Amino acid sequence: MKKIKVLQINKLYYPDIGGIERTVQHIAEGLKESVDMSVLVCQPKGRGVKEIIHGVPVQRCGSFGTLFSVPISLSLLWELRRKAKGQDILQFHAPFPLGDLACLLSGYHGKVVIYWHSDVVKQKKLMVLYRPIMERFLKRADAIIVGAEGVSKGSSYLKPYQNKCVTIPFAVNQKIEQEGKEYLEHAKPNLEKCARFLFVGRLVYYKGVDVLLQAFSTVPNAELVIIGSGELEETLKIYVKDQGMIDRVHFLGKVEEESLYRAFSECDVFVLPSVAKSEAFGLVQLEAMAYGKPVINTNLASGVPEVSLDGITGLTVEPGNKQELSNAMQWLVDHPEERCKMGIAARQRLESNYTMEVMMNRMMRLYECLLGDDSNSC
Repeated sequence: MKKIKVLQINKLYYPDIGGIERTVQHIAEGLKESVDMSVLVCQPKGRGVKEIIHGVPVQRCGSFGTLFSVPISLSLLWELRRKAKGQDILQFHAPFPLGDLACLLSGYHGKVVIYWHSDVVKQKKLMVLYRPIMERFLKRADAIIVGAEGVSKGSSYLKPYQNKCVTIPFAVNQKIEQEGKEYLEHAKPNLEKCARFLFVGRLVYYKGVDVLLQAFSTVPNAELVIIGSGELEETLKIYVKDQGMIDRVHFLGKVEEESLYRAFSECDVFVLPSVAKSEAFGLVQLEAMAYGKPVINTNLASGVPEVSLDGITGLTVEPGNKQELSNAMQWLVDHPEERCKMGIAARQRLESNYTMEVMMNRMMRLYECLLGDDSNSC
């Protein structure tokens, strides 16, 4: 039987890693045996290159650099037009304005899937120019994938296209799922009234790490580990120094995979303090849940609070509210038994809803439906 041919298009790909890049990689590697899968992305800057990464053909188009978080790559327009021929499905990961434009200029007449990760939130002025292109792209799409119902319902742009939206929850990769399982088989719960909190992510405005540090400053008997880098890194480090928290707050920067796994195993609570719906899901929540860790997240109009549930697998606070966040952190310090119970529930929720097997099965059903006789019912 002939395999379905799928080309995924995104800004970047592994080893450039963010939540979107991890999802593109999960799909590519998870379905490479079932479909004829390839990936088209850009270089952050520099000449183009073709590679095979973990068995997946990846073409990185040359780029002049990045402007407003978008690689400036004229070759992407040409390469997509060339590579689209013969593909059954083009799957774009949004937001990626250059990808929208490339699709509309490609002359491609097959099926188009948009994986909608989040709205464009920060560059509101640029939306005046971009929105007409985006609306044409959304009309062109045959299906729009969201990771949670809250993503489509909370979007400022997807309401007219609800009939095209398909919910396919994200997943942790199988290695993290297995590493977490092995850790839990031997882990001893921390029943002391102290806790190590962990944040993993880019140090940019919408992640809310400034709010996290303000909240943490009033929580005794606790440590905070911050993994990641970004434009706010130096500002955040200065704040920690000025507040006399150097001994309690540890910036690890970017770390290798094994160090990341160790950080998940060594923490007691994971914190996702995001303040804007640019955080559409928070894939890193799942990675913490794989290790049986409770999560403090924020009540964004996105999929974030659907992942870890308030009072069951962690606590949910209002975004930007440092007092609520501080109270939640303190409660988890003071209630170690409840903290451990939430962690167990977090792992159980992961196994029921957010595994690679669940995600890949739903993705394949969508592909087969789109290429079937009744694609309007997908």
